[in-house]
Order: sequence, then C-alpha cells, then structure tokens
Amino acid sequence: MPDQSRGKRRRGAQKKAVPPAAAPVKTTKPVDSTSVTSRLPVVPWLTAGAIVVVALIAILVIFRPGTGAGTGGVVASASPGASGAAGASGAATGACPTSQPAALPAGETRTVTLDTPKGAIAIKVEADLSPIAAGNFVALSSCGYYDGTVFHRTAALQDGTPFVIQGGDPTGTGTGGPGYTITDEPVTTPYKRGTVAMARTADPNSVGSQFFIVLDDKDGAVLSSANTYQIIGNVTSGMDVADAIYAASGGAENPTSPIPVTTATVATP
Repeated sequence: MPDQSRGKRRRGAQKKAVPPAAAPVKTTKPVDSTSVTSRLPVVPWLTAGAIVVVALIAILVIFRPGTGAGTGGVVASASPGASGAAGASGAATGACPTSQPAALPAGETRTVTLDTPKGAIAIKVEADLSPIAAGNFVALSSCGYYDGTVFHRTAALQDGTPFVIQGGDPTGTGTGGPGYTITDEPVTTPYKRGTVAMARTADPNSVGSQFFIVLDDKDGAVLSSANTYQIIGNVTSGMDVADAIYAASGGAENPTSPIPVTTATVATP
C-alpha cells in the first residue's frame, strides 16, 4: 500500500532479474525500480493515488510476461515461455496435442532422435525422471512438432563455459510454444553434461515445448540453484553434435543462422 504521509518517498517494487547466462531461457526485462516523491499539496491524496494506480496498470500491460512454456522465460528462465502457435507439421496433420498429453507410464523409456545438419542427437527419455514432462516431449516428437524448429539459444556462463543449447520453439524467438502448458514436477537428479530438461518461465506450471541440453558438468551448480527445470532424460549419443551446434553460433547467444532439427523420431525403448 502506498505511504499516505505527505512528503515521504515511495519505492516501486523491484523484481530481481535472472542473469542472461544463468538460465536457458531469457526472462522479460523487469521495469527499473524508481522512487517517487509526492509534490501535490493541492491535489487530494485520493486523486494522487488514482494516478499511481493507473500508471502501475499501464506498466503491467506493457511489460506483461508471456505465458506458456519455455518462453524465453526463466532459464528455462526459459529460466526456459510463451504458449505460441502449434508447430507447422503438427498443424498440418492435426495430430499434435492441444493440451497436456498423457504421462509416460512408470518405468518406461523412449529414444528420441533429433536429426540436424550437424548430425544426430539420441536422447533416452525416462518416465521415472518426470513422467508428465517426458510424456509431453515424446508426444510432441511423435507428431512432428519439432521438425523444422531451431536451436534458437546457445548460451554460455559468464566465465565463457558453454551452458546450454535450447530449442523447441516453433517461432524461433524463444517466446513460442504449443498453446498449452503442463504441470510442474519435482527434480530428483542432478543436472550434468548431456542432461535434457524442459525450459520454463518463473511462473508455476509454465512448461510447454521448449527444451535444452546441458553442455558442461559445471552448469549443474547454476541450474540446481533453481532446480525447477523438469529433467526428461539424457543424451546417449551425439553430444559432439550438441557441441557443434553451440560452436556454430560463433559465441552469439541468439544465433542469426540457428541450426534446425530436420526431423525428430521416437523409438521404443
């Protein structure tokens, strides 16, 4: 509530931003903190309060973060999100999910292979890590949703250590998704080189289609500080391809010529 005393300073709320290198998804830039000194001796306090409320509403409308998942949000801020349109192939076939798909049954695994111009990345997806997120990733891979999407983010830590390659956004901007989000799940294993996890925003239940691959064991300490990015599996072959995708960016976090996923296929196990 604003301070009702005359002449006193009021401080606007300040949201702590996630450092760009500390999350696989970019967050919406927070509004800078400001202090306001009241100098309205003639205007009634009720009117002054109304002005402040209108201004705050305008700020919220202008800077409202996207919804959905993996946005360019928190790493997967993300924090890894926005619910954008469905992927091109999914829209063409009508086979892709439009709401949270069924969880992958306990104990089951799938192999999702992402073919790219740099080579193939094979991912062992495990239900027991995050059944809801695993089922979502498998469903989207099966329907062709990821075909033609790009690795739009190739981030590094502030000391230059390769951090993640992030993809799964049909818009290629870091703000897109499948048009729905899924329920959060606890993270029970550490992040390490080869870990595959879902990107998200800082909002609860904000995972959509965006995912990332961890490039270095050192990155685990950064990701574990949030520990909210649902782990769905690990790369079993093709980490050299993930490294090549990162290198192709030339050091740019958002490459101008991102490497695409040509096709994603699913096999059992």
